[in-house]
Amino acid sequence: MFPRVPDHHKPNKPLIPSGLGVIYVVVSATYLFLLYYFQSAEFETSNNVSPALTLAVCVLFGGFMGLLDDWMDLRWRYKAFFPLIAAIPLVSLATRLGLRTSITVPVLGTIDFGVYYYFLMVPLIVTITTNTVNQLGGLNGLETICPAIIVIGLMVVSGLHATLLYIPLIVWLLLAFLNFRGKIFVGNTGSFAIGITLAAFAIISDLKFALLISLLPYILNSSMILLNYFFFRSKARVSFDGQRLVSDHRKSLITLITYRRPLTERQVVMIISLLVTASTSATLLAQLLLL
Repeated sequence: MFPRVPDHHKPNKPLIPSGLGVIYVVVSATYLFLLYYFQSAEFETSNNVSPALTLAVCVLFGGFMGLLDDWMDLRWRYKAFFPLIAAIPLVSLATRLGLRTSITVPVLGTIDFGVYYYFLMVPLIVTITTNTVNQLGGLNGLETICPAIIVIGLMVVSGLHATLLYIPLIVWLLLAFLNFRGKIFVGNTGSFAIGITLAAFAIISDLKFALLISLLPYILNSSMILLNYFFFRSKARVSFDGQRLVSDHRKSLITLITYRRPLTERQVVMIISLLVTASTSATLLAQLLLL
């Protein structure tokens, strides 16, 4: 049912089913629409628009953008702007949800963006989150386990809104288990969908600053990649000798970890997962300080 692509970091490069992120999209959207239909009075709605409906539309739109990317195999210079299109449903629905237009930052206090929050900050949050999540991939488990850690962290501090991600999280963890074992790839469909899930959920739950802290390893990785590309026109590459990964440069988070230090694929994934766990734990601490 799914196209097979070679796993470049396994001996003999076996062909693995790709694009299974579509399962996350379909199940999550179905669950959220059902939640919207049977929603309890505990969920606040504004102008007949609910958080469940908003998140469902975002997941569908993000999944479609990723599916289009998988189908057309676009260059980064083009698909980097895809999230701006995917942010349109969130912007239009967020204005009707009556969400807070401010962001609370420790020490600096609360910054209110007013109407610019909807048309500037929301697209910016969606674009940065989706692109950084999509860029940190290429290893089995890396593009599934790390987002799952952030999802769990956001759910812990989101209160009632955690209900929105109960079933989506279970589905994503199942995909992460299979992906980590090298049985499947979620593809850009999964990466785009989970990226916009993080962004939309953080905006709906008013956890923008918490999302920023959790994404620090992702932001570091994307910054290294983009700076090296724009200033030196060089891309990050890691070598595979059949058993271990190693690099002779430091142009991404993966190459930084494997710089003159041969490591297995799973070791690299676990190290980066620990970094994401640390940043997400810092999120929980920051949220306690904001309370």
